[in-house]
Amino acid sequence: MMRALILPVAMLVATPAVAQTPAETAIRQAMGASAAGWNAGDLARFMAVYADDAVFVTPKGLLRGKAAISAKYRPSFRGDGNARGALSFAFLEMRGIDPRHAMLFARWTLTGPSTTESGMTTLVFERRDNAWRIIADHSS
Repeated sequence: MMRALILPVAMLVATPAVAQTPAETAIRQAMGASAAGWNAGDLARFMAVYADDAVFVTPKGLLRGKAAISAKYRPSFRGDGNARGALSFAFLEMRGIDPRHAMLFARWTLTGPSTTESGMTTLVFERRDNAWRIIADHSS
């Protein structure tokens, strides 16, 4: 009977933590840098994670290209922050599709002086020029 009690504890201690893949680590870093750009009011830094040919899903249809996506976000950017609040992400799941593609499911949160908004995002990444870039963004 004592052996049965010791074995499960030993199994819990011996179980290694799940390590992030290099892709997941790089994507998390890229998303952190993007959020930091948003929070600093730096549109170019926020958009650096997007591929030039990225597609963004809106309630009215698709925005095609980094320039169109930037134009959508531009009105809320100012030199010292973002009028919509501070951006953060809670990463829910990362799925590798193949060696060059990955999909991220996350919750975004905007925390402003008097309100908090939150929603979900599904982002498809492609590895290009030694960096992971968003090629598809569906955020709601």
